[in-house]
Amino acid sequence: MTFALHQPATAPEAVALLGSITDSLPLAGGMTLLPTIKQRLATPAALIDLSKIPAMSAITIEGDTLVIGAMARHVDVAESDVVATTIPLLAKLAAGIGDPAVRNRGTIGGSVANNDPSADYPAAVLGLGATIVTDRREIAAADFFTGMFETALQPGEVITSLRFPVPAAGGYAKFKSPASRYAVVGVCVVQSTGGVCVAVTGAGPGVFRVPEMESALAVSFTPAAVAGIKVLAENMSSDIHADAEYRAHLITVMAKKAVVAAIGYTGRRARGR
Repeated sequence: MTFALHQPATAPEAVALLGSITDSLPLAGGMTLLPTIKQRLATPAALIDLSKIPAMSAITIEGDTLVIGAMARHVDVAESDVVATTIPLLAKLAAGIGDPAVRNRGTIGGSVANNDPSADYPAAVLGLGATIVTDRREIAAADFFTGMFETALQPGEVITSLRFPVPAAGGYAKFKSPASRYAVVGVCVVQSTGGVCVAVTGAGPGVFRVPEMESALAVSFTPAAVAGIKVLAENMSSDIHADAEYRAHLITVMAKKAVVAAIGYTGRRARGR
């Protein structure tokens, strides 16, 4: 099959191309899109490559908000001093995605837009209460993920950046597939002025929160607070990597580890003052 390739230099140019070319698709890292095209599951007339737009790869801090451009690669997030000193759970999360080839090509915006149920970023985006910024609007994380591989994005809408409020504490832990390093279960625990959030990826058809754990951690932010909480296996996924019961068990195990990581983050912040 053949298709046209366009490499705009600005986000408005990219949006204009997507709007003017029928059956065109945005290309970020291509980790999902290109294999889909190779398998003839997608037949775009044109690909709009976003990699030549410098503004979409920037990582900056604006007050108490970490802003990451949608085209920032996983390796950029993992190795960013700005990320490491403001929201270290994001740096750790990015460093654990896939293999070096995936981390050097895949992008945060592409991962979030794809919304794979086993991807790492959705847990952090939801857990941290991030805002997804597009060429048209701003979307709260709670409203963004709508189902398996489904989001609130409209046709032709492009993610330009993600805004993460810097939390008081936060940690991420996952039990990974040994082959793909996708999350069999990944848990992000965040403590902020708005309360505690526990977001889970990999366990079900999409990212979700665990209110019972959030309530327990709001009272006592310790691993012991969630140790006795059992999550029902009823809506969990079962596959060759783990059945529903095991995934439900792993949520508690990974939540405890994430709390330990978050407490360590709190300690680092205190020592840095």
